[in-house]
Amino acid sequence: MTDDEIDAFVLSCTAADAVRRTQPLQSLWSGYGRIVRYGLDGGRHPTVIVKHVCPGDGGHPRGWNTNRSHQRKLDSYQVEANWYRTFSMQCDDACRVPVCFGERNADDQILLVLEDLDAKGYPARRSSVRSREWRACVRWLAAFHARFLGQTPDGLWSSGTYWHLETRPDELNVLEDLPLKQAAGAIDQKLKDSTYQTLVHGDAKLANFCFSEDGSSVAAVDFQYIGGGCGMKDLAYFAGSCFRDAECEHKEAEILDAYFEAFRSDEGCRLSSRDAETLESEWRGLYRVAWADFHRFMKGWSPGHWKLSDYSERITREVIVQLAKDVL
Repeated sequence: MTDDEIDAFVLSCTAADAVRRTQPLQSLWSGYGRIVRYGLDGGRHPTVIVKHVCPGDGGHPRGWNTNRSHQRKLDSYQVEANWYRTFSMQCDDACRVPVCFGERNADDQILLVLEDLDAKGYPARRSSVRSREWRACVRWLAAFHARFLGQTPDGLWSSGTYWHLETRPDELNVLEDLPLKQAAGAIDQKLKDSTYQTLVHGDAKLANFCFSEDGSSVAAVDFQYIGGGCGMKDLAYFAGSCFRDAECEHKEAEILDAYFEAFRSDEGCRLSSRDAETLESEWRGLYRVAWADFHRFMKGWSPGHWKLSDYSERITREVIVQLAKDVL
């Protein structure tokens, strides 16, 4: 798509009189496109965010530059377009996401015209969090999982998250931790066997949350890896994106308590009190399993990464031991 074609599409989606590119925000992973803020004259919105997926040959920053990797990225952007078209309108202020004004597929490119969350009260980004901020993100996750509990991920990933085992055979093949490699399938299956399944964001790291100025409320972006799964996959991954080693362990119970309190009280939760208790019991037991699942991916993808902490290593060993006992 040419710049003129993009401009014309933005105008058609927003009923504005004129459009101008005002601020490039970031390039997409591995050079697959760009995100740009557009200014508008006329219409209802002074600005919009345009996500233009245009695959190039930027190469993977860690060397994972394969046909499988390329196709996974292409699929992920189509999944995101499907999410905005079919599911996103079910979200409300409790799990705020940007409104999608329009999406277009043409010439192996995808264009999303999205609400500018900065202009809607979510202008802040955080590289570290205080209690108010991480709790706001946990409430968002709880509300999101409650909204989509039991829904079929049609048009999305059948199993959400970017590290899902079935989409990461290359990373598994090079994993040198043999006990973890052998347990990978059982870890994945344990999460799949959860009685309660929902939609998971799939990349619910701190960088994908937009905060209000005071940090008391959040919205989320970047839905390339949304799909079916146990909500603990999002929660464990989010915790790992905020806290280092000892802090992860120290806050584990607090994070889980905050999540399930928000889940039970959320207006979108349609479970009876008894079923909500059953879900909580099951999912609490899967929190560390979800952590081990991500640890498996990281250890194959980037063995020296800082997220491979002593805490992560230790609880993964505990999960492997427990899974072995379950088989006996």
